[in-house]
Amino acid sequence: MTLRKWIVSIAALGAAMIFISFGLWQLRRLDARQAQNSLLASRRFAPEVGLDALPSDTAEARFRRVRLRGTLDYANEILHTLRGRGGSPGVNILTPLRRAGNDTAVLINRGWVYAPDGITVDTKPWRESDSLDGTGFVETFPTAGPFAPPNPDRPRAFRRLDRAALSKLLPYPIANYYVVLSDSTASTGPTLGRAPPPNVPPRVQPAPLSEGPHRNYALQWFSFAAISIIGLVILLRRL
Repeated sequence: MTLRKWIVSIAALGAAMIFISFGLWQLRRLDARQAQNSLLASRRFAPEVGLDALPSDTAEARFRRVRLRGTLDYANEILHTLRGRGGSPGVNILTPLRRAGNDTAVLINRGWVYAPDGITVDTKPWRESDSLDGTGFVETFPTAGPFAPPNPDRPRAFRRLDRAALSKLLPYPIANYYVVLSDSTASTGPTLGRAPPPNVPPRVQPAPLSEGPHRNYALQWFSFAAISIIGLVILLRRL
């Protein structure tokens, strides 16, 4: 075999090996995503539990379905800013839930509200009943920084939910997790099967359990590897 054929062969086989390694990497990512989806599904579709029955480890509590009962403290609401929905800017409203016999409040993400600047909104029209009886799923506060300090002009508006900063702002201790409200008596009692009352913000839905594009990407990389090898065979016959 000539030097030219050796060079072409090494280049084509080297490229094929690289493409195959990329394809295998995508398959590993697919396996990891499937394992994560299986874990999330086991928590999302498990029977709901009370807040006091949650594991102390927030990583184990995340995404678990919980039953919520208590009183909403609208005077100490927090805005989670720059939250998009269907291409529109807005905020999520987080309201502390006070429970009888417990000094620690739990922040409840009651839903999304449109805000033209993604920051400023009047929350008064979005107040539901004072007492809450509903269900939701547990979310964890971000732990990796950086956390920008709140704007002094809008001390209750947070781009990222920094639990340490929230604890300083609120007049009572808060749990080391928050809950995204899925359903409540305010929207399911007398209006079951109909549109929720106008004071009920659209609830934030959990992210879909998608496998992502990893399978298709793997097939593409394996196709590139096959093209490299087939092209090499054809080229060697012509040289």
